[in-house]
Amino acid sequence: MKTTFMGLALGSDEFSADIGGSLAQVEDLLLSELSSGEDFLTEAATHLLKAGGKRFRPLFALLAAQFGPRPHHQDVITAATVVELIHLATLYHDDVMDEASMRRGAPSANARWNNSVAILAGDFLFARASRLVSTLGPESVRIIADTFAELVTGQMRETIGQQPGTDPVDHYLRVVWEKTGSLIAAAGRFGGMTSQAAAEDIERLSRLGDAVGTAFQVSDDIIDIASDSGDSGKTPGTDLREGVHTLPVLYALRETGADADRLRELLLTGGGERRPLVTDAEVSEALKLLNASAGMDQARATLQGFVDKADAELTQLPDSPAKDAFTSLVRYTVERTG
Repeated sequence: MKTTFMGLALGSDEFSADIGGSLAQVEDLLLSELSSGEDFLTEAATHLLKAGGKRFRPLFALLAAQFGPRPHHQDVITAATVVELIHLATLYHDDVMDEASMRRGAPSANARWNNSVAILAGDFLFARASRLVSTLGPESVRIIADTFAELVTGQMRETIGQQPGTDPVDHYLRVVWEKTGSLIAAAGRFGGMTSQAAAEDIERLSRLGDAVGTAFQVSDDIIDIASDSGDSGKTPGTDLREGVHTLPVLYALRETGADADRLRELLLTGGGERRPLVTDAEVSEALKLLNASAGMDQARATLQGFVDKADAELTQLPDSPAKDAFTSLVRYTVERTG
């Protein structure tokens, strides 16, 4: 059976089975690590793990490991597990900050238990990730420490909001890189390092993670506005209902003209603060204006810019089934936006 990412085949049956086998080892290690504590902790710590997920970050690490001579080494499995543990930990904390009630189709940990339990469960995942990464050596510990710092900085930057005198698009893209791109870049670096890939390929894989991670978030922004079917896993306009201004919105709010003025009336208060949309009619009108705006075109152009950066790195990597799989993932970031 072929391993797929959101229905996208990753290559031949043989290569797909190889990657699928490694992903299964990651899943086993995740469950083992999170089931080794006290019973009262295990239930909360495995809650999001058992709810599923795309496992994109460990997949990225496993594909990156294919560029080294030992793609099946246990260190590769450990590294892929570490990045997923960190990702899961951030989800626990994000749900508390966002007061989310659902995650991956199930009640969030904070809704099922309470904020304190959710925060502590996330802390436990961070602790397990730290323990595992210590087995990979001091350089890996340093990389994870730096990545922790980027993740927290991005969350803090988003929480505090754009500072006076800063460009809103620059602020938004910086947050996206810190909260998303940095961990996927670490996945690429870890995969290459633990399989002993060439130093220049490790750097390329890290930069590829930067570009792909940011591109996926931008494509989600576009889908949330442009899709009629909720391809992002959310009902179109969800961000607008929450008062979240993603990249197409930020670009559109820079425009002039009657449509832009109306969009500002919908999305901003008289004092210029963001206003969550409440009614279906407001959401429908805002989506129509956004889809017809130059801001959507600018967002697509920005997405293409990150895709071009990813392509530039891929061009320099050795030809292999993993390179083909990465190329398919990059193409998918554009194709999924319609």
